[in-house]
Amino acid sequence: MTMALDPFFRDLNRLATEVFGSSRMPQTMAMDAYRSGENYVVEFDLPGIDPQSLEVHAENNTLTVRAQRPDRTGGEGDAAVRYLAAERPRGAFSRQLSLGDGLDLDHITADYTDGVLTVTLPVAEQAKPRRIEVGHGGGRKVIEGAPAE
Repeated sequence: MTMALDPFFRDLNRLATEVFGSSRMPQTMAMDAYRSGENYVVEFDLPGIDPQSLEVHAENNTLTVRAQRPDRTGGEGDAAVRYLAAERPRGAFSRQLSLGDGLDLDHITADYTDGVLTVTLPVAEQAKPRRIEVGHGGGRKVIEGAPAE
């Protein structure tokens, strides 16, 4: 939290990205996660990424999301792009989430609209709450042991 709010750390992160190149250092992506009915929903902010670069994998109870935001490179000479300000991270983005056992990994869906990747994880049938009927025997039976001698 401190790193996100402190200008020193923000500038240091920007400088490291410029020096080492963002393609070497995967960036994280902002996300929201919530439950809606019988689904868990995770929304990732990924504006300006190449939709063809999106990868969503669920394996061994781990959800992995990867994406790429390309650099704006121009042609040779005068047509080359020279940034005046470059605050939006570019390059590779990656995020992994550990998933619980109560999810149906075979029916995960993903949709990318308006710069937001929405991944929907349905709750597995065996993990859904059920009502359990309680029977009433109508009386009690007392079991008596043999008297001690």
